[in-house]
Amino acid sequence: MSTTIFVKKEHICLHEELSSQAEVFDRLAEIAYDSGIAASKEAVVNGLAKRETESTTGFIDGFAIPHTKLEDIKEAAVLIMKNKTGIEWNALDQTPVTFIIALFIPDAEANSTHLQLLSSLSRMLVHDDVRRQLLEAESPEAIQHTISAYIS
Repeated sequence: MSTTIFVKKEHICLHEELSSQAEVFDRLAEIAYDSGIAASKEAVVNGLAKRETESTTGFIDGFAIPHTKLEDIKEAAVLIMKNKTGIEWNALDQTPVTFIIALFIPDAEANSTHLQLLSSLSRMLVHDDVRRQLLEAESPEAIQHTISAYIS
């Protein structure tokens, strides 16, 4: 499975100006709904928030990987956002989050696509150089290229 098919340029948003996790979930749900990934904006917000209550999706160095598996999701997708300022996320290292890699998975693919994507992205973010490249990326193409180079 190639993760790159799930990472589309039009799903990469740079220069966001959000101030809370709730705002991030709302914005992600809006993008997912508007682009046809999800049938319901409310279901996505609720799914992301519910998953967050189980354990933080905040990683390290300002990264978070929120994710949800829902019937309302029509196709597996990865949405990426870079926020201009750090957002409190209860991350593993207590660092505010600026780089969000969100996974949206249809219920039917919960045990296949979901686990493979989450595993691949988590392994990728363990590398300091990858995190640095993503944080320094100035365009959707640069982000897409970095992810493609590490996950194939």
